[in-house]
Amino acid sequence: MKQRMSKTAFAMLLASLSIASNAAQSKKLDTARIDTLTGLTGKLNEQENVYKVSAPRTDVKISVDQWEMPPFMGLTSWASFMPGMKGEAMIMGDLVLMQDEVNPVMSAALDNGLEVTALHNHFFYDEPKAYFMHIGGEGDTATLAKGIRAALDTVKKIRAARPQPAQSFTSTAPSSKSSLSVQALQDVLGAKGESKDGMFKVVFGRTVEMPCGCEVGKEMGVNTWAAFAGTDDNAVVDGDFVVLEDELQPTLKSLRKSGINIVAIHHHMVGEEPRTIFFHYWGRGAARDLAAAVATALKATKTATASPPR
Repeated sequence: MKQRMSKTAFAMLLASLSIASNAAQSKKLDTARIDTLTGLTGKLNEQENVYKVSAPRTDVKISVDQWEMPPFMGLTSWASFMPGMKGEAMIMGDLVLMQDEVNPVMSAALDNGLEVTALHNHFFYDEPKAYFMHIGGEGDTATLAKGIRAALDTVKKIRAARPQPAQSFTSTAPSSKSSLSVQALQDVLGAKGESKDGMFKVVFGRTVEMPCGCEVGKEMGVNTWAAFAGTDDNAVVDGDFVVLEDELQPTLKSLRKSGINIVAIHHHMVGEEPRTIFFHYWGRGAARDLAAAVATALKATKTATASPPR
C-alpha cells in the first residue's frame, strides 16, 4: 500500500532539495581541467552553469537519405558537465558511433566511471549506419572527463586501424543448419525452454503494473529472452533483457565482460511501475559460453526463472 506524505514533510523535502540545488549551482567547474583531460575545447553556458565539450564526426563521411550530412546537423559527439549534488560534477552526453565502435566504446565508458543510458539510431537510410550512445554519471570531475577521453580515444584507435567501418562482428558465420545440445544449454541457464529445427529459446518473465492498474507479465512482453542457433562450437545468441533502472549498468557490464555485443537500449512501455528498460544483444561463440554469459548477467537482476514450454 502506498503511503501519503504529509504536507509538512513534503514542504520540508522541497526546501531541502532547493537548498541542495542552489548549493550545486553556486559551485564552479574547473573548465580548464575538463579541456585538458578530455582533449577538447568546451563552451560555458553561464546561465545554466553547464560546460559542454563537443567532437564533430569528421573522420567518416555519413550520408542520410543520399545526402552527405554535415556534423552540424546532428553528427557531433558531446558531453555536458555541471556541478553535482552528490558528487563534484554530473555529466550527460551523446556519442555518435559506427557499428564497429559501439561495443568497444561502451566497454571503455563503463570501465572508466560512466553510465550508458540509451543506444539507438537517429536516422533511416544512413550510410554507413550511425548509432547514438547516451551517457551519464556523477562523481569527481577528473574521473568523468577521463571517461569521455577513453571513449573518444577508443573511436580514434578503431578508425586508425580500419578507416571504413566493418560490415560484421566476425568473419566466421555459423552453420545455416542448427544442431544444438539443448539439454546442455538448459543446464547452464537453469531453466527449460523450447527448441525448433535445432535451435533453442528460453524466456524469463517479470511483472509490472500499467497505468490502468493491470498487472502484465511474460506473455505481454515483459520478459528477458535468449535464442540460440548454430552448432555447439559455433553458435549465435540474440535476445532482450528487461531490467530495472538500478540493474541496467551491472547487466551491461556483465555481458560486455563476457564479450556479448549490446545493439540497442530503450524502453518498450510508458507509465509502468516499476520503470523498466529493455536492451537487445547479439553474441557469437561456443553455445555453452554464450549461455553462461546470459546466465551470469541474469544474476544481476531480480528476474524470475523461465517457465517450462506449454
